[in-house]
Amino acid sequence: MAGLIRRNDIDEVRARVNIADVVGEYVTLKGAGVGSLKGLCPFHDERSPSFHVRPQVGRYHCFGCGEDGDVFTFLQRMDHVSFSEAVERMAARVGVELHYEDGGAASRDYGNRARLIAANTAAAEFFAAQLVSPEAEPARRFLGERGFDRAAAERFGVGFAPKSFDALGTHLVGLGFTELELVTSGLVSKNDRGNTYDRFRGRLVWPIRDVTGQTLGFGARKLFDDDQGPKYLNTPETPIYHKSQVLYGLDLAKRDISRGKQVVVVEGYTDVMACHLAGVTTAVATCGTAFGVEHIKVVRRVLGDFDTSDSTGLGEVVFTFDPDEAGQKAASRAFAEEQRFAAQTFVAVAPEGLDPCDLRLARGDDAVRMLVAGKKPMFEFMLRRTLARFDLDTVEGRVAALRAAAPIVAGIRDRALGTGYVRNLAGWLGMDPTEVGRAVSGAQRRADSDPRREETRSTANPEVHGDEPAREEAGPTIAQLPADPATRLERDALMAVLQAPERVGRDLAVRVSQAAFAAASLSVVRDAVAAALASVERDDAFGTPVWLERVLEEAPAPFRRLISELAIAPLPEKSDRDLGVYCRGIATSIVDRDLLRQKAELLGRLQRTDAAAEAERYTQLQRALVSVEQERRALRED
Repeated sequence: MAGLIRRNDIDEVRARVNIADVVGEYVTLKGAGVGSLKGLCPFHDERSPSFHVRPQVGRYHCFGCGEDGDVFTFLQRMDHVSFSEAVERMAARVGVELHYEDGGAASRDYGNRARLIAANTAAAEFFAAQLVSPEAEPARRFLGERGFDRAAAERFGVGFAPKSFDALGTHLVGLGFTELELVTSGLVSKNDRGNTYDRFRGRLVWPIRDVTGQTLGFGARKLFDDDQGPKYLNTPETPIYHKSQVLYGLDLAKRDISRGKQVVVVEGYTDVMACHLAGVTTAVATCGTAFGVEHIKVVRRVLGDFDTSDSTGLGEVVFTFDPDEAGQKAASRAFAEEQRFAAQTFVAVAPEGLDPCDLRLARGDDAVRMLVAGKKPMFEFMLRRTLARFDLDTVEGRVAALRAAAPIVAGIRDRALGTGYVRNLAGWLGMDPTEVGRAVSGAQRRADSDPRREETRSTANPEVHGDEPAREEAGPTIAQLPADPATRLERDALMAVLQAPERVGRDLAVRVSQAAFAAASLSVVRDAVAAALASVERDDAFGTPVWLERVLEEAPAPFRRLISELAIAPLPEKSDRDLGVYCRGIATSIVDRDLLRQKAELLGRLQRTDAAAEAERYTQLQRALVSVEQERRALRED
């Protein structure tokens, strides 16, 4: 085993490496005076840049959180490598031969992280080579049917995992990797008898790389009907792969994101490919999880997303969502985190519900470019979506719509923009702008008086310059929930779904997640459950020990404490038999309550409808009433 690296060699590497080049692979840096660069600190969340790099002296320092060091320290903190690994990696980069105190030479093995990356890199090369094999014809056909040729596959490193239990593992062992390294990297799995087998078999495979281009893991799509696994299978959490912190395509898009001050967030691997091939080279996608806070931090660092004295410093974040219910919920989650961006946020929805890949296939590259060019501001999208829930032909509907929309306008940071949206909202509602302005001001006062929003306002304020690391809002707790019967019913139903999902059953849990809730905090938990139910369809996590983790992943950070409490608080039933009866009973009650609400709304609309003048509408309402009543009857009979 090699000893300590000689100090002279360390100094030589440090002198040759440009720290700005290394840091710039993770953070977009901008000039900050003579000999200094600055960007958003990668070690704490901030809105204005306090992280400075001075290449001449090879150091970085954050005036917000106090992080400080040289290029080796930076790599240790960012990539969780040892000092020796950091030195060896940089030595290989600048061509310095290292020597050790005991006279040994640098080995090719730079430590655990480097070995795992090397294994993933070798696997990516193996998969890419297999794509031209006769067995990979279904994979090539899949790509061809979606408009991707061989050049496109090579550009994105797409490959094929043979329909074999050990082809990859045998290949990598032959290259010198150990079984432990392959299991740790997630490339192979181990069964109950201790035998290993390839994780990806008979699938089309995309390499998932970090911002520097290093392969950390893979996403794989099912190709064969006899494959009993999920449609998409990703690398599990490993020491180097964390799905909440990686974005597919970021290594290819980062330069244009930084230059063009725009990032386009799409939903899948083929969507990223379609966008890039169509000329939208700033597209990225999450890898088997919702776009969350950690993704925002990564995007902001690459985008150089911080407040400036003029609009030239503001970038664009464009989200593409499907128009279905899942897409709408994804839009709500993105909007909930909108204030974490200094950049302007937009939404692009393709016509006829087509995703970018299908849109390119059906209408060509121009259509994909027009999709992004035709984006709408996030606030306009959310306001119109909110107004669509109400009947604006009635005074009651307009007033209710104003109450629902006012907090959205109140949340706009830019005062001039907020004033403009007050006028727009007044026009959409057909109301006096002064009346709308009063409603928005009232919503703002209520938000300001909420002590739980103090930290949110602090971290979202453009005048904050990152003097302190941002802290997450404490969030609600069970003890803070109202004590009325309606809230207790909602609380208990969520407790049942979180604690005993197998007793509730997937179908009933889905119906609970679609019901209307009165308690605002519990509505957020319900939405997290709905999002988790949608995601676990791909990997059958519902009812397994990872179910709660999936719900927590989907929830906004301030609500994770409440979810944890709901998942721990004791259920009132103790025996095994009674627990099942109780859980299904309480879940059924919440669904039945929602159906009763729907019935009341339909009856009201029916009473307001002239049976003679609006015969067709009257008939439709009657049919809807019958359908709701039948559903209630079936629910009680289960």
